[in-house]
Amino acid sequence: MLSLLFSTFPVKRPLPVFNIFSLYHFAPCGYAGSSRFSSFAAVSLPAWRSKLRSSMSVSRVASSSLSTLDSEIGLAKKLWNKCRRESTFAMYTPFTVCLASGNLKVDSFRHYISQDVYFLKAFAQAYELAEEYADDDDEKFSIAELRRGILKELKMHYSFVQEWGTDSTAEITPNPATVRYTDFLLATTSGKVEGQKAPGKLATPFEKTKVAAYTLGAMTPCMRLYAFLGKEFQKCVHPNEESHPYLKWIETYSSENFQASALQTEELLDKLSVSLTGEELDIIERLYHQAMKLEIEFFNAQPLVQPVNVPLIKDPNFTKDQLMLFSDFDLTCTVLDSSAILAEIAIVTAPKSDQPQSETPMGRMSSADLRKTWEILSNQYVEEHEQCMERIMASGKAEKFKYELLEKALEQLAEFEKRANDRVIESEVLKGLNIEDIKRAGERLILQDGCTTFFQKLIQSDSIDLKVHILSYCWCGNLIRSAFSSAGLDMLSIHANELVFSDSVSTGEILKIMESPINKVQAFHSILKECEDKRNVRVYVGDSVGDLLCLLEADIGIVIGNSSSLRKISSHFGVSFVPLFSGLVMKQKECREGSPSTWNSRTGILYTVSSWAEIHAFILGW
Repeated sequence: MLSLLFSTFPVKRPLPVFNIFSLYHFAPCGYAGSSRFSSFAAVSLPAWRSKLRSSMSVSRVASSSLSTLDSEIGLAKKLWNKCRRESTFAMYTPFTVCLASGNLKVDSFRHYISQDVYFLKAFAQAYELAEEYADDDDEKFSIAELRRGILKELKMHYSFVQEWGTDSTAEITPNPATVRYTDFLLATTSGKVEGQKAPGKLATPFEKTKVAAYTLGAMTPCMRLYAFLGKEFQKCVHPNEESHPYLKWIETYSSENFQASALQTEELLDKLSVSLTGEELDIIERLYHQAMKLEIEFFNAQPLVQPVNVPLIKDPNFTKDQLMLFSDFDLTCTVLDSSAILAEIAIVTAPKSDQPQSETPMGRMSSADLRKTWEILSNQYVEEHEQCMERIMASGKAEKFKYELLEKALEQLAEFEKRANDRVIESEVLKGLNIEDIKRAGERLILQDGCTTFFQKLIQSDSIDLKVHILSYCWCGNLIRSAFSSAGLDMLSIHANELVFSDSVSTGEILKIMESPINKVQAFHSILKECEDKRNVRVYVGDSVGDLLCLLEADIGIVIGNSSSLRKISSHFGVSFVPLFSGLVMKQKECREGSPSTWNSRTGILYTVSSWAEIHAFILGW
């Protein structure tokens, strides 16, 4: 567990103690006011927080509001960044995965093209109206140029129609999702924005420019999303894969010309929005977000008559299988590591140096001595951890993945972690913590963006047989339970170490249940053994070396974050990393009628994601 003190802490420099606890509105039990608390306000956290950060850093933080994003970034870029969750869901729809893989049925592609033709006609009409509203000649020219690009795109779609043998003269019947999108777009171009009064005559240049900005706000996300999808799909196409039936589509939207058109649209939105008020910018944000959701619905509405491996819970195999989801906690689910939180609770609630020994509860160290002890422990940990890693890496690099070889090597890490935890117990640095303080900190613990929503949606799903287990090195399972309980997730099974309490105050002892990668994988197997009567599809989500064995034992091991130590150890023992979306596309290429899913354990392949939104999109869908 001590390893978490030095692992991926998501800040660039040590935070003051006050800043840590202001995140939790923390007030220690049994302490009146904040005098003890404020005495630490100017004291930086121990230097160990940053010692391993450079080699094990992540950048996953909770999403920011529009007003807090970098002021130097243009409006369009800010809006796209805020909608990355939606762009992820659009990429992971069954239709887009099939399209990227190249095994999308021809009839489905024909239907999509017909719907897109209907939509693009409305898109061209919206550009035409926006051009009329623009007050500046340069703006009019830019909009006209973008409209010509859409007309060119329409010609490409007509060529698809001819190439795939569809009657180009047949009347297109739009599906409801297409109609919702086009109605939204054309309503916006007429100034009919939800929550706003219907416009009268657009008399002034400013009123017209405002509607032009609203129109671009509703159109820009489509351009940027297709540019994004084109580039992502291109990554999944082998350089020599000329047989991909939809290669022309991918090449069009990944081309420099289309990327330039998307950028031009964004720059125009930025320009049209310069003179708008904060309230009007909020309207554009709502329009942008609504357009992104309509894009997802548009893709999800495309009919498919073939097996698809996404979302996972809709796999036909789940009619008889049980989904077993396992996850690490610290820095997989959380923004702050739990060991740092427990250490700070200990320091903040410790007696002052000048307090008489007779008044010191349970013979606790003073806050100053406690801080020094933590620093000694952490320095020793860093030094010995580096030595342990060097010993593990000293063996020759594996030519191919062998699970048993890796497991044997990680036994060294297991012994090291146990010794480190023993030193924490012997030093009594976790002595005197009030259980209510710990629970309160857990309730206010910040989880990774999208993590809570995913688990909430997952447990609400009644379409599958589901079990969720959290496996953690955390010293205190109560902290984890409080964090999830505050989000209504009491049914998650927590497997972690436990602090020993006497009259609600910690004794400094730790009930050691899970200290190492070996302990984690043993718990993993024990849980599976209890469910032997059912076939289990096992998914494990983790971020560090401590999760490595479980990640490999799972049918689908998902790595979140970018721990360099995890990658170094994995690479040394023949483990490879594949972006989850690319892996899905490869699996989809193998997908055939009546064939089962081909996820297997111990393949030596782990799948990487950048956010919980990807995990959500893969397992649950939109």
